[in-house]
Amino acid sequence: MSAEEAPTQPQQAEQETTPLEPPQESESSPAAEEKPFSWRALVLTGHGGYDKVKLQVKTQKQPQPQEGEVRVCVKACGLNFAELLGRQGLYELLPAPPVILGMEGSGVIEAVGEGVMDRKVGDRVIMMSRSGMWQEVVVVPANYTFPMPEQMSFEEGAALTINYLTAYMMLFEMANVRPGKSVLIHMAAGGVGIAVTQLCKTVPDVTVFGTASAAKHEIIAQGGVTHPIDYRTKDYVEEIRKISPKGVDIVLDPLGGSDTQKGFGLLKPLGMIVVFGAANCVTGQKKNLLAMAKTWYNQLSLSTLKLMQSNKAVCGFHLGYIPDEELIGRAMFKLLELYRQGKIKPRIDSSYHFEDVTDAMKRMHERQNIGKVILLPEPKKEEEKSKTNPEPVENVEKTEAAANEKEEEATEEVKAED
Repeated sequence: MSAEEAPTQPQQAEQETTPLEPPQESESSPAAEEKPFSWRALVLTGHGGYDKVKLQVKTQKQPQPQEGEVRVCVKACGLNFAELLGRQGLYELLPAPPVILGMEGSGVIEAVGEGVMDRKVGDRVIMMSRSGMWQEVVVVPANYTFPMPEQMSFEEGAALTINYLTAYMMLFEMANVRPGKSVLIHMAAGGVGIAVTQLCKTVPDVTVFGTASAAKHEIIAQGGVTHPIDYRTKDYVEEIRKISPKGVDIVLDPLGGSDTQKGFGLLKPLGMIVVFGAANCVTGQKKNLLAMAKTWYNQLSLSTLKLMQSNKAVCGFHLGYIPDEELIGRAMFKLLELYRQGKIKPRIDSSYHFEDVTDAMKRMHERQNIGKVILLPEPKKEEEKSKTNPEPVENVEKTEAAANEKEEEATEEVKAED
């Protein structure tokens, strides 16, 4: 979704409130007399390490959906690589801190605004946005919510949207994968990698090359990767050439830098490389200028003449810059149908409560996950807290920012458990 047409909250523009926080009611409205309503949210307070993502309790009037909107009680949220980039200040579509993170989630509709005809209270829905999903309650445009199949869990719903939309559009809208083709996907054990593998299986006789650490090979092979390659100990270009001397038809590249050059070199004539990320830029908790410079320096540089002579195509994909709601809706409808048919199913690597967001980010950052990492807004039970954090929880303190907010919103901050 583009910055201009992304599904964001109406109050997001030209206001100082955190994006996707519930809208403010005027003093003359009935809601102004309601008792304060509290909910928890994960807020990016600044750019840097894991400590910049804070668990906060926000207190103000209960959010009310406006025309065309719905209010949703969030049950699960997805963690994406974009949030790791955003924490470091490397994701251009994320508003400046403080901002609530999160681009996808699932939950139950609590209220509907005027003009909403195809959603009702009690509906289980998947939802997406540019940011703001990592909180217990959200108000979102109804047309960016999608009914969940009856058999789908909330964790699966939160795992579907970003990864599978990205995989589907790259494979079918851009690369036009067909029977007999071959595909290389990097980070094959991640959310997008598993989505790509499952979608490739819906097309007959597609060969999938997937890079991942050796410990993940058995699982991704069971999931449909034809040729798992350990990128840590072997040169994946040489390994692919041994199996397919002519190379591959499609390369899906989330890495950037020198890997884009290698991917282009691996393409067969009439092949296509789709660049959809720059994971090589992220090497530590904080922004690494050297890694960024190295990635930029090694970026693929081509002239149109060289493209003509090589008979290859280079494409770029970024879901955040797609403003076409109908295109996204059609793709989601197809994905949900494939789920109902049992042809795709998100793999959940692990689930973390909001209190443990640091552990969740570490798991993805260190490439330990096989599948999707999920965040759960529901507070941890006392027995769970005692297992993970034997130390007493600090008293909740009001932040200075809350005292200065124009709407006099009370904000309390809770330290996320390491």
